[in-house]
Amino acid sequence: MAEGRGYETEAALSISDDEIRAVARLARLELPDAEIEVQRRHINALLARFEAMRQLDLGGVEPTSHCLALQSVMRDDEVGESLSRGEVLSNAPQQRDGCFVVPRILAD
Repeated sequence: MAEGRGYETEAALSISDDEIRAVARLARLELPDAEIEVQRRHINALLARFEAMRQLDLGGVEPTSHCLALQSVMRDDEVGESLSRGEVLSNAPQQRDGCFVVPRILAD
């Protein structure tokens, strides 16, 4: 492990300082050499973890999109009582021929 940060020093897949510099340049980041080293160790530690996950036998594991068993909180779509047109339009600032009148936002 690298000093105090918990980063592994090498990974089966690894990224070089030059590749870190290239990515930083593409992202328009100015990284000092010390930060390049820190980021290289950090990314290589991540790559090592990805490699370890790739080695896992997941043959009998069902795919999932969430770690918790979730159920839909949406209610069934059922027809129920609703307001009449008159009740809906009673609060409209303007109405005409049973419809809301709204300000024009598009030109003719």
